[in-house]
Formats: sequence, C-alpha cells, structure tokens
Amino acid sequence: MEELKAEFGPQLLTIQLDVTDREAAIRAVGQAHQQFGHLDVLINNAGYGLFGSVEETSEQQARDLMETNFFGLLWLTQAVLPIMREQGGGHLIQVSSVLGLITWPNVGLYNASKFAVEGLSETLASEVTDFGIHVSLVEPAPYATDYAGSSAVRTQPLPAYEPLKARLQAGYADLSVGQPEATTAAILQLIESQQPPLRLLLGKLAYPLIKQGYTNRFAEWDAWQEVATTAHGI
Repeated sequence: MEELKAEFGPQLLTIQLDVTDREAAIRAVGQAHQQFGHLDVLINNAGYGLFGSVEETSEQQARDLMETNFFGLLWLTQAVLPIMREQGGGHLIQVSSVLGLITWPNVGLYNASKFAVEGLSETLASEVTDFGIHVSLVEPAPYATDYAGSSAVRTQPLPAYEPLKARLQAGYADLSVGQPEATTAAILQLIESQQPPLRLLLGKLAYPLIKQGYTNRFAEWDAWQEVATTAHGI
C-alpha cells in the first residue's frame, strides 16, 4: 500500500484489522470516521474458501470460516450503522457469491457462510431503508482470485469422496473464470447509483447458473405443491 499512500496522502488511511475481533472492527471504523468525518460506503469483502465435503470438515475449520465470512461481516456492519444512521445515509456492499444463492459440492461450509450473509443482508435492507441506508449484495461467479489458492483451507480427505472430487476437478478445467480487474466499473456504477439494487450478479456465468438453479427449485416445488397444500390442515 506504500505507493498508494505516497500518491494519495491523507486521502488514504490503511488499518490492519482482524475482522473476527469485534472490538477491533469498531475501533477501525472509528478511526476512519475520525479521519474523514463521513462514511459513504462499506465494502465487506473479507472471506476465504474452505474445500472439502461436509463430513470431512472439522469443528475448528467450520467455526473459523464462519468467524471470518459471516461474523466478520456482521461486526463491520454493526460498527458502521450508527454512523450512517446519524449522517442520514450510506451504502453497505456485502460481497457474497453465486454460492449464496445456489450450492456446489465440496464447499458446503463456504456455501453456508454465504447463505447466511444473504439472509442477514436482505433482512438488514428492510430494517435500514428509513434511515436512507442502502444495502447491496454482490454475487460473483468464479473469478481468477486467490480463493482456491494459498488463502484456501482444505479438509483432511476421506477416500469415499475422491470420485466426486475428481469429477469436480475435471469440470473446473473447462470453467471460464472472470478477471477481477473487470469488476471495477460495475462496482463503481453500483456505488454511484441513486437506487442501487439489493443484488448484483457479477460475471457472465452468474446469471445462467442462478437461473438454472431456481428453475430446478420451482420445478421441485411445483411437483410437491399438492403435498405442501394438504399440510395446511384447514
């Protein structure tokens, strides 16, 4: 960050933060507010991937992932809300994933963390609209980030799941991943929008993946609608 600090001076404040530490998150937000006097946008982007089947996942791995991907986002959200309420506006951008709307095998806990972000943020949007605060969920398809690289955590493998993982790996070889740099204009447009959407899909794979997932859901719900109706009891 040294080059950016040299270029922008007091316009840039860098703070080292462990997002899983709620008190540290509150202090960091306070520092930023003190320096700039106003907080327009919070982008909650902290998170990492956990690869492995649900059965393989240890308790510590599961808890650590949720501490970062979900609770870290919650602590930063709670830290900025009083400031944004007081100033009468702001924009929270929660970086979720297409895997907060559909699921893939072998990343069950990551799926769960992003589903939790989706539920929290959609609820939050309905709670803060009277304060002039916007909430947007950004849901990227696969991108060429370090998500599956050195930042990722992997479970201790069980032989029973090796055939599934081999099929998944073969499928990933043909996956057209997006370039992170290409998201800049879309995020800036989201920030500058007077009426930003609750959800913004990113990448050319996102929409077809979500559409197919929800088409399958509705087909199943339709097939079981009679059973669901009889369960009403009246």
